[in-house]
Amino acid sequence: MSSNALHVPVMLQRCLDMLAPALAQPGAVVVDCTLGLGGHSEALLSSFPAARLIALDRDPEALRLAGERLAPYGDRATLVHAVYDELPEVLERLGVPRIQGVLFDLGVSSMQLDEAGRGFAYAQDAPLDMRMDQTTGISAAEVLNTYPPGDLVRILRSYGEEKFAKKIVDAVVRERAKEPFSNSARLVELIRDALPQAAKRTGGNPAKRTFQALRIEVNGELAILERAVPAAVGTLAVGGRIAVLSYHSLEDRLVKQVFAAGATNTAPPGLPVVPERYQPRLKLLTRGAELPTEEEIAENRRAAPARLRGAERIREEAL
Repeated sequence: MSSNALHVPVMLQRCLDMLAPALAQPGAVVVDCTLGLGGHSEALLSSFPAARLIALDRDPEALRLAGERLAPYGDRATLVHAVYDELPEVLERLGVPRIQGVLFDLGVSSMQLDEAGRGFAYAQDAPLDMRMDQTTGISAAEVLNTYPPGDLVRILRSYGEEKFAKKIVDAVVRERAKEPFSNSARLVELIRDALPQAAKRTGGNPAKRTFQALRIEVNGELAILERAVPAAVGTLAVGGRIAVLSYHSLEDRLVKQVFAAGATNTAPPGLPVVPERYQPRLKLLTRGAELPTEEEIAENRRAAPARLRGAERIREEAL
């Protein structure tokens, strides 16, 4: 299976343009924290021939496929099996004190959605797995079959913004008592049956929000992101830039909060002159979140929910 055929990188040119001022110098190091199938990484290597790439992914299959794609770049590309909140440890192991650019493309990769056996997609029957790294952690089936009802309701409401979480969980609890869940088709059917008719007529597949919530829980995505973005900012050299693509409001809110905090002076009120240590450490590169163009969405429907935010490190001091 060709990684090129499977993946259209989201907001690619805008990400390259945002990172470009930091990556032109010889010896610049850029980190792709979410390698996936390597679309963004390949573009970074080809667009910035003087730069070195370090790319992280928790999915061994993604690393294998992207490794084939990036092989022509030789030792300019270093691929690492790691979760993106482990970035500082990865850089320490590699002897890289500071980096010039970092990119996050959050959420589930095209490969994970398209490979039926991974269980991410609600449109096809598959084992309810949803682990981005299938060598570790609990599956979505285990979450459904073992979590207390209150925890399941919280997950569906918080991570899926599912208004009918209680109805769905009541049905799950009834059904798992008869037979544990193992495959996605049974869950999709249960969700369809649990929702009121009006809710099934709007907003696409009614299972979408539940599947999103389970995926976030299985992979600990928000907790990891909460650690990862400040850690990534802390690895940037002065003049270094960070770009983050998120795909739902919870991710985007976390990114916005970290960037806003870094771009604000922290001086006590009333000081006539703001000392250096209180000055902002980041400059925002986007006004709010930038959205994909209509043309891009027409070409790649998975770009539709994307939100891009960027920032530049303007002062040396760990955040």
